Amino acid sequence: MSNVEIQSVLSQIRSLRTQSPSVAADRPAASEALSTVGRAQEPSFADAAKAVLDSVNEAQQASNDLKTRFQMGDPQTDLAQVMLASGRAQVSFTALNEVRNRLVSAYQDVMNMPI
Repeated sequence: MSNVEIQSVLSQIRSLRTQSPSVAADRPAASEALSTVGRAQEPSFADAAKAVLDSVNEAQQASNDLKTRFQMGDPQTDLAQVMLASGRAQVSFTALNEVRNRLVSAYQDVMNMPI
């Protein structure tokens, strides 16, 4: 994502915040939020990363399965299905790789910061 795209997303978030001030009133106070941190049932980053990895893996396995079935001459598998599955798997893997590169870059930036 380029800086222009990031700035665009941030401006959209800011405009949504100003349009719906009632949402902020529905949220608990900061002290209440801090007291419930230990009890939160939200998924961790590791859980989210594992779910994404699993979905990318499933897409690649489905693509490979369709390719194999097409090569073996399965009459129910056509080239369009194979190409779509292959494209989906490639896009998901490319996106995952880009996220990994951004995380590594952010980690290196943090590690190179002076104390």
